[in-house]
Amino acid sequence: MHQNLAGHQTLEILEINKNLISDFYLNTTEIDTLETSKTTWFKTNFSDCMELYVDIETVAKYFKSHRSWFYRCAHPMKVEPLGENGYDLLVGKFGSFGYQVEVRIGLELVPPDSAGIYKIRNIKLPNYTSPGYEIKFQSEMRLIEISTDQFCNQKEIQKLGLPPIITGAKWDLDLTVGVKFPKFIQKMPPALIEKTGNNLLLKIVRQVSQYLSYKTQIDFHNTYNLPFPKQRKRS
Repeated sequence: MHQNLAGHQTLEILEINKNLISDFYLNTTEIDTLETSKTTWFKTNFSDCMELYVDIETVAKYFKSHRSWFYRCAHPMKVEPLGENGYDLLVGKFGSFGYQVEVRIGLELVPPDSAGIYKIRNIKLPNYTSPGYEIKFQSEMRLIEISTDQFCNQKEIQKLGLPPIITGAKWDLDLTVGVKFPKFIQKMPPALIEKTGNNLLLKIVRQVSQYLSYKTQIDFHNTYNLPFPKQRKRS
């Protein structure tokens, strides 16, 4: 989930991500047509790390209370609770080639296991049938300790009285999406469909990751009244 979101670069990235919903809810024409039984699969793997400038115990406490902050950080996506640790998440409309679908997914934030690994997995939404797509979402996250001095030197940010050790939320995502395209798209070259779909999927994952990471960082540090380092000015 990490981009070093600080200073004016933070604001620029945030402005880009404020338009995430409108940019990726593509300005294509909604086409009402029968889907075929054939499913085209797209896949992406993504890894990142989000830094939180405090000890691991405080971060673990924050993640445990996700009911209190997940709604704020996921906005403007619509979120409804689902069971004890699950969410019904309306992501929005995505598409290409003049065809788009509204994506809705159930996600469960599984508490950490004995090895300290957090998992997020997709779960079935009650009374809902997806309109021509399938999503297989599997993510693992681990909290790691990071040397503050080394990190701040690498990222050119000021320490601002930070503790000697900060926390990184390091995660890996395995995402597979299957789409039942209408016949007019299936007439296109398969290689073109695969390349376009995989590129769009990775771009969406990166943008959503940046957006959620930044909002979570801000919410976390505001919740605990902690400093949020800024990028050093270059000479």
